[in-house]
Amino acid sequence: MKKSSFLLALMAVLMMSSCVSTKKIVYFQDPEQVFDQGNQIIQQYEMRLKPADQVLVKVTCSEPELLEIFAKDVTMGSSGSNTSNIGSGGLSNAYGFTVSNDGKITLPAVGVVEVSGLTTDQAARRIEERIVAANLIKDPEVTVRLLNARVAVLGAVKSPQVVSLTSERNTILDVLSQCGDIADTGLRQKLTLYREENGQRKKYPIDLTKADVFNNPAYYVQQNDLIYVEPNKSQTVKSSAFYTFLGAGASIVGVIASVVALVFAVK
Repeated sequence: MKKSSFLLALMAVLMMSSCVSTKKIVYFQDPEQVFDQGNQIIQQYEMRLKPADQVLVKVTCSEPELLEIFAKDVTMGSSGSNTSNIGSGGLSNAYGFTVSNDGKITLPAVGVVEVSGLTTDQAARRIEERIVAANLIKDPEVTVRLLNARVAVLGAVKSPQVVSLTSERNTILDVLSQCGDIADTGLRQKLTLYREENGQRKKYPIDLTKADVFNNPAYYVQQNDLIYVEPNKSQTVKSSAFYTFLGAGASIVGVIASVVALVFAVK
């Protein structure tokens, strides 16, 4: 009986150890606590313009001659590029600009417009208001797009890199997937996102094994964010191939221990 009790205890220990790695690598555990009543999206996911951002400003209207004033001022627009297209009875001018250190851009014929802290839609509406106020165009349509939005990803990911953002709604999962996901040596519960906000650098800890990551203020990334994935310091990391083999071996030993314990129990 003593032998059987020992074997049963050994089997229990081995089975418990084989399950540890799962809790460390599975994403979004305990989702019921987050989604039972629905999960309202309350975070701000739209990117806001910051100093050094490069933006494309496009002005359109139905009267081509009114847009000539923008095309004539070639000294404006930090990128030095301008495109003019005529189609469907309208003409559009698109310029590239760099937001200055004090959060402003200088537009042809319009002058200085403060855009820092605004979304691209808000910046477009402000520019439209300035064009109308200056009596340049009565019904302008302005589009603003962020050109250089990117996020750097370092640490234990399969492909560390600078990820270019293709839209204005990007999650940390979108960015990590571009890097091939977290490597086997990475700690999914120990990510850190560094962000510049209002002239300060802030640090956000992230645990991807918890379902409440969706409520994390860093779940939606912003341009110029830096994501660092902490590696496991142990050479025998639980999510490595070695540990997978060890876990499988532990399961096999557990089964054998079960059979032996049953045999002793019968005797």
